[in-house]
Amino acid sequence: MHVLILGGTTEARRLAGLLHGTPGLELTSSLAGRVASPRLPPGEVRVGGFGGTEGLTAWLRERAVDALIDATHPFAATISFHAARAAATAHVPLLALRRPGWVPVEGDRWHEADSLEHAARLLPALGRRVFLTTGRMGLPAFAALDELWFLVRSVDAPEPPHPSHGEILLDRGPFTLDGERELLRRHRIDVVVTKDSGGAATAPKLTAAREARLPVVVVRRPPVPEGVPEVGEPEQAARWVAERLAAAPRA
Repeated sequence: MHVLILGGTTEARRLAGLLHGTPGLELTSSLAGRVASPRLPPGEVRVGGFGGTEGLTAWLRERAVDALIDATHPFAATISFHAARAAATAHVPLLALRRPGWVPVEGDRWHEADSLEHAARLLPALGRRVFLTTGRMGLPAFAALDELWFLVRSVDAPEPPHPSHGEILLDRGPFTLDGERELLRRHRIDVVVTKDSGGAATAPKLTAAREARLPVVVVRRPPVPEGVPEVGEPEQAARWVAERLAAAPRA
């Protein structure tokens, strides 16, 4: 049985670790290739896109994939729709592994935005020193805000256009609460911007912002394909694979 996991997320790596070495299971993980030095999961790894829905459909058929798991980032909407269409066309069972989104608690000062552009429009009324944690691909949305100062945190160095006033911090999670507190204090941050990525690796910034009573602009997740079964934990996805492996005909 051949399983393809889409995504370079923490959940995708955990799932690959749970499945790697299972007798009767061939495992391939596919990474988008947007990070220069990604953390690689165990097992076979391919890097790069498939060429849209048609390319992914062809790959599923050529490699005789028996099950597809979409464990991509919650904001990687395009590949999720490609996966849904390709799986339906190639008649391959599909499961979405998506980490739950963050939920505001008492004391949070969240301002929800529908997009990065919407987030940028909200900022001037909320603060002047911005901690921007939306990733390097979305920085053009904030490039015209010359009146604001930005601390931009990114795994890899961003390319223009990006905010011209501020500092770029190259770092990769998981982050600690003490570290986030110090970051906000040292740079005199008065507003935080984040995507609703969910998960524990980058959540401490929300706690630090809550403690400091700072406003946080939270970009909502994009829509996902309808009708695709979904789980929130790698262990649940591993059980889904195990059930199909047990039901697969023996050679």
